[in-house]
Amino acid sequence: MKKATVVMTIAGSDSGGGAGIEADIKTIASLGLHGTCAITSVTSQNTTGVLSSYDLPPEVVVSQVDAVCADMQIEWAKSGMLASSTIISAVAGMVRKHDIRLVVDPVMAAEAGGDLLRKDAVTTLREELLPISQVVTPNINEAVVLSGKAITTVEEAKQAARIIAETGVKVVIITGGHLDASDVIYEAEENRFTVIPGEFVKGGTHGSGCTYAAALTCCLAQGMTVVEAAGKAKEFVVTAIKGSKTVGKGAGPVNPLAGILRDAAAYEATEDVKEAVRIISTSGHFAKMIPEVGCNIAMALPDAKGTEDIAAVAGRIVRLGRSPKAVGEVGFGVSGHVARIVLAAMEQDGKYRAAMNVKYSEAAIRVCKEMGLRITSFDRTEEPENASVTHKGEWGTSNAIRIFGDVPDIIFDRGALGKEPMIRILGRSATEVARTASSIASNRALISDP
Repeated sequence: MKKATVVMTIAGSDSGGGAGIEADIKTIASLGLHGTCAITSVTSQNTTGVLSSYDLPPEVVVSQVDAVCADMQIEWAKSGMLASSTIISAVAGMVRKHDIRLVVDPVMAAEAGGDLLRKDAVTTLREELLPISQVVTPNINEAVVLSGKAITTVEEAKQAARIIAETGVKVVIITGGHLDASDVIYEAEENRFTVIPGEFVKGGTHGSGCTYAAALTCCLAQGMTVVEAAGKAKEFVVTAIKGSKTVGKGAGPVNPLAGILRDAAAYEATEDVKEAVRIISTSGHFAKMIPEVGCNIAMALPDAKGTEDIAAVAGRIVRLGRSPKAVGEVGFGVSGHVARIVLAAMEQDGKYRAAMNVKYSEAAIRVCKEMGLRITSFDRTEEPENASVTHKGEWGTSNAIRIFGDVPDIIFDRGALGKEPMIRILGRSATEVARTASSIASNRALISDP
């Protein structure tokens, strides 16, 4: 059996589950490593702030580290909330005793509010822990405290990093979430700066510092260089912020599992579209329903924001002889028109994540009515000239749904000058849509229609 890479987090517990030990363990697990921990403090905390905090006795912290290191190989660890000078000194002793490479996240305050590091402990952090640490990852506010220098620009962040490095820590990474989203890396021994640019994204940020440091530690434990690890950690945190969910009344927590969940959803959507293509390809009469412009079938991720989050067939589905033929492979961001139909449906009801366009005919609409499908329509002559620019979803679908008051099964239009008439089939999954399309195509009334 392959031996797992084990890392340790030495930090406080967040009862709200958004930061500290809880965020670290989720991060470590999602990156494929085994996480161990030594709890330093227990906080009564939620998304609105820290209500109270209890520091564990230093000997209890030491006992936890000793227990893990006696059984497992710990080469890399990260520290988070170290609230007091005595706890910091105890952790420094453990780093030396077990020859641990430490990444220090100098946690001073909670994102939602509340001090987590006593003022007198900053000196101990500088004098005892940083000199024996590999990396320190302060945010802008923490870097100001550690350096004693105001930071309003990247150049000032570089100057602060040099000052912090004078403590003896090998690498300083000043994260830029409170500046311009750029991370400044200073490798002291090489006297080398690297700036990793970034951009602000929407989402919860509670626990972002903990998650970044934990991800960085995991990447370093896997043999990456500092710059490589910092880049990967930044990507991980951005994904975690984008994938955050509202869980309380205050600052939302990051979601370290967001990347895994998105990958899983992407796989499911891709496989669903592939199965949908198989269903219509084996339907004996579906080819007759393919419009001149071709058709496509699409399935969106649960949190789709744009066409890049929707799986469809590249190059569409065309008629080859008497059979449907998918021109390209299934991928994301390959559909424009049908993807926007899906986005329009999801704006009304997020459960409707799939759609398909098929050829319009009066016979097909009659069949849909006989099948008991919910049907509505719109007039394409009323479509604004800039509709594709001003509407995230297809204008016609959005308009029809608004008037209908819900997401129907079928939306059709009778075309306009230069615009082929079309039927849109909507559903919760691509396979559901494909089965509906196949049932319509197999109806005797449609088969006999010229």
